[in-house]
Amino acid sequence: MRLVFVTQTLDAEHPVLAQTLDLVHALAARSEELVVLCASVGRHPELPANVRVRVFGRTSRLGRGTRFVAILGSELWRRPRPDAVLTHMVPLFLVLAAPLAKPLRVRQLLWYTHWHAGRTLRLATRLADLVLSVDRRSFPLASPKVRGIGHAIDVERFAPAAPLRARDGALRLLALGRTARWKGYDTMLAALERATAAGLNGRLEIRGPQLTDDERVHRQELEAAIAESGLLRERVVIEPPLPRAELPAVLAESDALLSATQPLGSETLDKVVYEAAACGVPVLASNVALSEFLGGLPVELRFPVRDADRLADLLLELAAAGAEARAEVGAELRRRVVAGHSVESWADAVVAAVADSRPE
Repeated sequence: MRLVFVTQTLDAEHPVLAQTLDLVHALAARSEELVVLCASVGRHPELPANVRVRVFGRTSRLGRGTRFVAILGSELWRRPRPDAVLTHMVPLFLVLAAPLAKPLRVRQLLWYTHWHAGRTLRLATRLADLVLSVDRRSFPLASPKVRGIGHAIDVERFAPAAPLRARDGALRLLALGRTARWKGYDTMLAALERATAAGLNGRLEIRGPQLTDDERVHRQELEAAIAESGLLRERVVIEPPLPRAELPAVLAESDALLSATQPLGSETLDKVVYEAAACGVPVLASNVALSEFLGGLPVELRFPVRDADRLADLLLELAAAGAEARAEVGAELRRRVVAGHSVESWADAVVAAVADSRPE
């Protein structure tokens, strides 16, 4: 397989897109040649020998688009031609690529998992031969082109702490992600406050970037709420995002991950949920699209959106279950990630999608 992979950046230190490097390595292992087109390159480990990186830069929008088209055109006209162009998360790149790729019968695939469904995404969906997402529910438009292939988790890097041991003391809770209002941090704080009043010995660490002005304002609101609560003041901290290299260890040392994401159209299936599960960590989540993934376990992990009372009950139940039961739950969640959400299974599914897709 010869593949062109279009993405935003290759940067091991990027707070959101560092995982892209995992995708590149997995696709390279299944390709004769992998060409990566990206707007920028940061620090990253050495890439496989069959990977070529071409950077179209961060100039003006017009200049960036013009250079992207020129570079992609030169790659599509090389012999032998690529089997497909896989666009990662930016539908505009697929739209710009279509006039070049379609006449040459080079297949176009889009990977997209987000709630936003603008006009560009609608056009890209019409132009794509296949659309790949974590699940059909994680893509915000209804289309027969959508294929759910799971998340791409590096299950060797994201693994349980070894040796797995009983953990005493406070229940260590972790929440990761942008400090956006739809992440439901206010629900977490209310639940922890109520559970603490009912006797829970727990601590919550929130880590994530602030990428917009509203997110910075919301972080200040959360910090103020913590400072004003006698029950939370010594039990909750909000810190900057973790470097990706440190994330597996911090996850593995936690007793549970909290995810109170609120729906914004499609169901956003947060990657960190599966990373935590790969580390053998129970995940308490409100996302209804996770019902099957988190269901059928000896400890209930699901709660309704914005339901702080139910989350408080689950925190108390999780603490009462003990370390052995939490380890049992975590082991089953890891098995589920390995089976359907590993970077290896993801890359295999991309190869199958390239083989299955046919240009219109």
